Amino acid sequence: MKFTLDKTERYTIFRLHEENLNSILAPDLKSEFVFFSNEGVRNLILDLSDVKYVDSSGLSAILTANRLWKDYGCFVLTGANHPAVKKLIEISRLESILTIIPTTEEAIDYVFMEDIEKELTAESDDE
Repeated sequence: MKFTLDKTERYTIFRLHEENLNSILAPDLKSEFVFFSNEGVRNLILDLSDVKYVDSSGLSAILTANRLWKDYGCFVLTGANHPAVKKLIEISRLESILTIIPTTEEAIDYVFMEDIEKELTAESDDE
């Protein structure tokens, strides 16, 4: 599985450099997500810009990441722009479950805003 990571203090961008996110890659991708979660990655941005096809196993891997970061931080899906990928997400009605942002830059902004909101909420709870 080919991918690159861009790690910062606030987020990690996982760019998958594969055309197909299928049953061959999905188990490895899930393992990477569990590893990052255990490593303490607070916010994960999954960039699917290079992906042209996702099957049910690939969707399962994406949902695994969403579950891992649900209460812990923030999971954002970006670059899901290929028509076949968009259609599968729509058919599966995952746009109501996943946070899907069109570009990486917007996803980074979203993560920053979520972090600020959580910090403000924590401060008001402490008062």
